Amino acid sequence: MTQPIQPRLTQVFRFVRCSYADGVAELAYAFDHGEELIERVRFPAPPALTPERKHAFNAALKLLHLIAGISYYKAGVPPKIDVADGPLDDATAHLLDDLYLHGLAEFAYRNGLDLRGRIAFPRSGEPGKVQAAALHLPKRTLVPIGGGKDSLVAVEAIKQTGGEATAVWVGNSPLIAACAERTGLPTLNIQRELAPALFELNRLGAWNGHIPVTAVNSAILAVAAVLYGFDSIAFANERSASVATLEYDGQQVNHQWSKGYAFENLLSDWLHTHVAADLDYCSLLRPYSELAITRAFARHTAYFDVFSSCNRNFKILGPKPADRWCGQCPKCHFVFLALAPFLPKPRLLAIFGRNLLDDESQAAGFDALLEYHDHKPFECVGEGAEARAAMYALSQRPEWQEDALIARFRSEILPQLDVTQLALEPWLQPGGEHRVPLRLQAALASIEQPVPSPLRGEG
Repeated sequence: MTQPIQPRLTQVFRFVRCSYADGVAELAYAFDHGEELIERVRFPAPPALTPERKHAFNAALKLLHLIAGISYYKAGVPPKIDVADGPLDDATAHLLDDLYLHGLAEFAYRNGLDLRGRIAFPRSGEPGKVQAAALHLPKRTLVPIGGGKDSLVAVEAIKQTGGEATAVWVGNSPLIAACAERTGLPTLNIQRELAPALFELNRLGAWNGHIPVTAVNSAILAVAAVLYGFDSIAFANERSASVATLEYDGQQVNHQWSKGYAFENLLSDWLHTHVAADLDYCSLLRPYSELAITRAFARHTAYFDVFSSCNRNFKILGPKPADRWCGQCPKCHFVFLALAPFLPKPRLLAIFGRNLLDDESQAAGFDALLEYHDHKPFECVGEGAEARAAMYALSQRPEWQEDALIARFRSEILPQLDVTQLALEPWLQPGGEHRVPLRLQAALASIEQPVPSPLRGEG
């Protein structure tokens, strides 16, 4: 009888093989010489792959194999990485080294590990291609839907331009499916099936924790773009996704690293050089803060009864909230706070079913958002400074001033802050670099339209 593998004692993580047939990508991994861990990604109703796209498809599939491996590598973090197809060109190895190091930084921090100097994908010394051929892909956009406000703002912005787009998501969340259907766009639902053996490794004491799932989904959508024919993938990652959650022992730890601009640049450049010159990967919302995005979302009332950013809805295992908002997690706290300056109070309370800012038991959660006595949560939330700006804006409005946490902010926290740094308006201005292709830049104008005012009282 074969002894079960002890993942933390393994010496090599192996990328064994990847293949595709009849809409199913099969990705195989192994530790040492243990049993294979086989993940499957299912692409529905796949068209026949044209000969012109075959090479690009295979390149995208290989990258998916290499990126999706992060879910399994982290179970043991062995000192050696082996790729069955041989060493990678420098550009590919660099992308993966950065992704595994920074994308697993939170995982390492929480588990007391230091991955610096440990992650080294084998490289050939070849620099990589200068430019891939153009595939003449149809001018249409894959817009990933996550069930929250950001992706819905991106959808509506593209719809305003009259551009052709498809709402796409990975997994089987009914909540995301409802949001995608509400967009009125064509939909594409891709299934990712993790290797069942991974859950057995967890039972045997594997390392566990956060992985950069946006990177995995991005690689899946790159395969989909070539397979189905899309020339752009437009995520909805905001400016503040690039800001680290904390710094520890000289290393920045960012829960959202694969949503940040550094990863966007790496993957976008790689797709242009290795897959197709005319396949663009970007975040449509990169120039904007979370507050600018919530202001834009406040116009889209048709989604108020279906959207949710509460991550407890999307856990693979464990209980989910009875309604769309648990009211206790950092995402619920942040979305409530960020929407509050832009919606009539009764409308906001109707969305959440309660007033989170009039509940003293929630004080510690909102303190973390404000970076008051603590770093911001390991969640996809905005910067501490923009949370403070939103809280200050509410503290100046009579309809909010008597709520417990606003009153506490006014009496306890506000005296310690520089009021000149708390203005809301600067957060509503676009800024910073982005990689939105020229064809989609008209969508940015609709995001920047102001919300009709006033926004107080009934509505």
